[in-house]
Order: sequence, then C-alpha cells, then structure tokens
Amino acid sequence: MDWTGQVVLVTGGTGSFGKQFVEVMLQEYQPAKLIIFSRDELKQHEMRVAGFDHPSLRYFIGDVRDVERLRRAMHGVTVVVHAAALKQVPACEYNPMEAIKTNILGSSNVIEAALDAGVKKVLALSTDKAVNPVNLYGATKLAAEKLFVQSNAYAAGTSTRFSCVRYGNVVGSRGSVVPFFIRQRQNGKLTITDERMTRFWLTLEQGVRFVIHCIEQMQGGEVFVPKIPSTRILDLARVIAPQAEYEFVGIRPGEKLHEVLISEDEARSTIERPDMFIVKPAATLWQRDLAYEGQPLPDGFRYSSDNNPVWLSEAEIREIVAPFEKGAGLQEAIG
Repeated sequence: MDWTGQVVLVTGGTGSFGKQFVEVMLQEYQPAKLIIFSRDELKQHEMRVAGFDHPSLRYFIGDVRDVERLRRAMHGVTVVVHAAALKQVPACEYNPMEAIKTNILGSSNVIEAALDAGVKKVLALSTDKAVNPVNLYGATKLAAEKLFVQSNAYAAGTSTRFSCVRYGNVVGSRGSVVPFFIRQRQNGKLTITDERMTRFWLTLEQGVRFVIHCIEQMQGGEVFVPKIPSTRILDLARVIAPQAEYEFVGIRPGEKLHEVLISEDEARSTIERPDMFIVKPAATLWQRDLAYEGQPLPDGFRYSSDNNPVWLSEAEIREIVAPFEKGAGLQEAIG
C-alpha cells in the first residue's frame, strides 16, 4: 500500500493513540494529508505547540456525534482511523447515555460519513472489554464492532470497506495504571483492586504499528487481534514500588478479573497467524471470494489474559515502565 498518495483522517486524533499515530505516520509513511479530527481546541493547540505542525497536517474541530461535520471533514479522505471514544469504565457506568451517544451513535455517524464521502478503508479501534462485556463501555464497543463489520453489507456495491482492531490495555494511554502507581508510590502505598487480576499489555507504538499493518491488509469485516503478552497487576506493582504497602480495595463496578480477547464462540470463526488472530465475518455478502491465510483454532480455544502462553518478565516490565519513571523524575525535579 502506497501511503504517500493517501489522505488519512483520525478521529480522536489528539488522544494518546492519535498523537502516536500521527508521529509514526509523518516520520515513516508521509501521507499526502493527515487530518486530526477532535473536539478539544486546547489539545489541538497543544499539539501544534509541541511540534505537530507538518505541512501535511490539518486540524478539524468536530465531534463524532455531528454527522454533518464528519461529512465535511471526510471530503477527499481515503483512509479513516476511528479512535474517538468515551473509554473510562466508571465514567461510562455513571453517564450511560453519553457513552451510547459517542461510542455507538458516533460510530454510526463515522460509517455514514465515510460511505457518503467514498472513503476506501475505515478501521475502528475496539477493546478486550467488548468480549462478553460486563460494563457499559464494553457493551458500547461491542455494538460499535458489530456496526463496523456489518456495514460492509450496507456498503455493498461501493469500494468502502470497514474493519476493526481489538486489543488490550495500552501502557501510558489516558487512565493507564502505570503513571497511577508511580504517583501513589510517593505516599508509600499502592491501591490494588485484586491480587489475582491479570491484563493484556502493549505499548502505544505497538498498537499504532499494528493498526497500520491491519489497514494495509484489511478486506472488510475482519476483527484483527494481536498476539500480546499478559501481566499480573501484582507483578507490575512489585516492579514499580517494591517497598510500598499494598492495599487491596476490591474490583470496581464493571471490571473483570481477567480480560478476554477471543471468546470460545468467536474462536470457531477465527484463524491464527504468527503475529495475530483474525476473527472472520460470519457472512460476507459484500464480497464472496474473501480468502484468509492462517490456521483454524482448536475446539474450546479461548484467548484470555490468564491463559495466555506469553507473560511479561520482570525485566520486560521494567523496560516498559522506564519511560514513565523518567517522566515522573522530571516532574518531581520541576515541582
């Protein structure tokens, strides 16, 4: 795929994923135009001041709840990455209608605008919380996944294709536990929900590169799932603050003890590759000759953070945490 001729739009482009995506795109892929679509003018200003002022960059203020603004922003766009979402589990639990408006209706607006604008490829970011959801955030992301997959049938007869990427916790994203633990360490006590808790783990850069890789190979209707390591929350706490006192406060409303990226039911329509799993669409009315290279999964397969064959070692956790330790040290020096 030749990125130099592409016009790319990323919703939620001022978020943690969006900024990393823009950085990698500008440094390595040089698209003809890269549009940052977000609703926060301050964050857009801060991005410009931080050096995101490349001639190919465009900043659009807008909300995914506004389909007309999306239509205007997508004029001439060939690739859309949909990263905008309300993603904090407690906030979604206490503001359910707002989560629905952004995560479900906003996704529908992205689909409608992309179809109207003739966008070629649309890739939406999803989450492990969309699998067997126990909270409203996960339920909204599951609904969004279904919208994007089935919109390929809606788009039949056009060249627009929709797919999803589903992955786990991103180190350093908004609300990440790593900077939270580092801040708590100063007080000598870390609050941990449950000592048995496990999570999938990947860095922002890994997430961005996986998204780019999936855009290049998507045919429409797939849910791409990366093979990523797991970690125990208690192991993470011991690396960040080995001398601290740990207070176990219990699982918060809407949380899971372990996260799942592929359920047993989904596994029947999933293939495995060396670096990823691909959940194939159940029905491909939009294209009958779709073919995927990969191995079928065994009966009863379930990809969850507690049965993952790959776990982060203590050294690997230290390597991931190191950039945040440097940032915390700088803040302490300034403060």
